[in-house]
Amino acid sequence: MKKTIPLILISALLFVAVALTSALGSAFVAEAKGEKALSSFNSRSAYLIDYATGEVLYERNADAKYPIASMVKIMTLSIVFDEIEAGRLSVDDVITVSEEAAGMGGSQMFLDAGADYKLGDLIKGVVIASANDASVAIAETIAGSKEAFIDLMNEKAVEMGLTNTKFINVTGLPGDGQYSTARDAANMLSYLIKHPAYFDYSTIYMENYAHPDGRISELVNTNKLVRFYKGCDGGKTGFTNDAMYCLSATAKRGDMRVIATVLGAESSKERNKEISSMFNYAFANYDSVTVLKKGVPMEAELTVKGAKAGTVKVATDADLAFLAKRGEKPHYKPEIEIFSDLKAPIAAGDKIGVVRLVSDQTKDIKCEVGLLAAEDISKRDLGDSLEMILDNWFMGI
Repeated sequence: MKKTIPLILISALLFVAVALTSALGSAFVAEAKGEKALSSFNSRSAYLIDYATGEVLYERNADAKYPIASMVKIMTLSIVFDEIEAGRLSVDDVITVSEEAAGMGGSQMFLDAGADYKLGDLIKGVVIASANDASVAIAETIAGSKEAFIDLMNEKAVEMGLTNTKFINVTGLPGDGQYSTARDAANMLSYLIKHPAYFDYSTIYMENYAHPDGRISELVNTNKLVRFYKGCDGGKTGFTNDAMYCLSATAKRGDMRVIATVLGAESSKERNKEISSMFNYAFANYDSVTVLKKGVPMEAELTVKGAKAGTVKVATDADLAFLAKRGEKPHYKPEIEIFSDLKAPIAAGDKIGVVRLVSDQTKDIKCEVGLLAAEDISKRDLGDSLEMILDNWFMGI
């Protein structure tokens, strides 16, 4: 059941919506820039999305299952950052590297068996150099064994709705039955980059890492686009003979962040070219429009049963944002639904409703975010009730 829309909040939304329609309607794009480049792709599959809204900007063979090589480490990193944010791990935790971890082949940071390393350094090795030895050491730390960690990876895939993904190892080394898709890989990266700490590592291009014994390993980012593409600040590469050259990467310019994924390119040069082409296409043809910023308090007049005050501060639980194609005139109106059963007390952060942008023409919901109380809403006590009664009585005299 909808309640009366808070006047102050709706006015702000309408102002933004009107300004937005005027600004974006002034341009005209006869043909989307870069479409020809996208049509020339030779990779097995490709996928491009807007990060804020999840809107698909381009896809080709996006749900076909292929090996993704070291891109499986996107899931490894997602789990370790989950553990850190939950307080169960710290980047300063010291990990003793096992013989099995140190003996991993393929990409490495050349860990010493029996030596102690900080978790943050192992994360750095995985993010920058795609280190298999560091991946296994992290897996053993979190789950006790790499086999148990693989179970966690597959459980997390189900939780994330990755219906076309299966893991059989933590490294991406060749093995029967391990696969994913361009769509699932992009969604994995979208989950990973929700952890701000990830970007502390992903933007490093090169570092001389000093091991506990003083030995130096040069770590070079396998994702060359963090250096050679303006705005690219993260991603994960992969290569095996079966998987060929793979990359899921993210770039941000202004308020717009996109994620592009390529599976099965013929060379590293080709995968970088295709990812760059998708980035170029997105930034040339779309604008990300933020109507309301996450967590920014706004005054709103709400009727809350038993509340001490009638006007409270509210905020959205995510950016109210949408993607607008240049040359098109978006027509959206805001709709605010306040839950009908609100009763004081309400704690700051409690969800009290939703805010939507709805198409004037189709009535489809373009985007929706939750509306939260930005402050505690106190319950009215006996003294407050008496004061209200007296105020109303005196006003009636």
